[in-house]
Amino acid sequence: MRMMVTIRVPVEAGNRAIKDGSLPRIIQQVTERIRPESAYFFVEAGRRTMRAVFDLDQTHQMVPSFEPALLGLEAEIELIPVMTAEELATGFKALG
Repeated sequence: MRMMVTIRVPVEAGNRAIKDGSLPRIIQQVTERIRPESAYFFVEAGRRTMRAVFDLDQTHQMVPSFEPALLGLEAEIELIPVMTAEELATGFKALG
């Protein structure tokens, strides 16, 4: 299933992770595990934020994919199922 994840890092935890060098390593761990089709990094409401679209084959994959960010960055994780325009059109056709 195509998912969009938003990872928001609190300022203090992000500052510590920048200083100790763990922020780039943790982000790399996450991106290697989810293999996103797209990923964006920005500041939102003063917090370092990542938003990525990826395929989630099995729900248990959420644990190894996102625990590093939860534990190492005190991150807030938001997962939302999403679809492409083509998938939306298919859904409308299924309505009849």
